[in-house]
Amino acid sequence: MRRLLIVPCGEIGAGLPGRLAGALPRLLPFEVTVGEALAVPAGAYHPRRRQYLASELLVELRRQAGGRPEPLLAVTDVDIFAPGLSFVFGLADRRAAAAVISLARLRPEFYGGKPDPALGEKRALKEAVHEAGHLLGLPHCQAPGCIMRFSSTVAETDAKGPGFCSACHRRVFP
Repeated sequence: MRRLLIVPCGEIGAGLPGRLAGALPRLLPFEVTVGEALAVPAGAYHPRRRQYLASELLVELRRQAGGRPEPLLAVTDVDIFAPGLSFVFGLADRRAAAAVISLARLRPEFYGGKPDPALGEKRALKEAVHEAGHLLGLPHCQAPGCIMRFSSTVAETDAKGPGFCSACHRRVFP
C-alpha cells in the first residue's frame, strides 16, 4: 500500500487533517497519516498579489518535511496562485512528490456566504483527492463529474466527485 503524509500548514484547525486522513483511504490507494504542522513559508508570499505562489510553497514545504520518502499533501489556509491564473484551489508536483490544497477559497464565507464548515470540508476532500490523483500520475479529465476535472470555480468543485470516472478509476485501481 502506498503512503501519503498530510501536513497541516498554517492555522487550519486541529480536526480537518485527521478527518481527511480518515476519508482519503476510502477513495484512494493510500495509507494516510498526519504529520507535524509546518509554518507557512514566508518566501512564497507575493505582497502585490496578497497570495502565495503554490509552486514556491511546495518547494519550501518539501524542504521543511526533511527526508520523508512518502508523498506529501499540505493543507493550508492561505490563498494560493499559479502563474497565469488568478488563484488555484491546489497544485501537485509529481516529481517532487508534493501537493498542496488551499482552504481559503473553499469556504463559503470567502464569497460572502455564511460559514458552513461541512461544505468547506466536503470541498477540501474533493480537492485533496484531485491533487492526490495527480501524485498518482492522473492528468486532468474532461468527463463530467470526475474528480480529476479541472475546477476554476467552487461551483465546478461542487459539481464533481468525490469519485473518479470509470477511466480514471481503472488507472488508479488497475
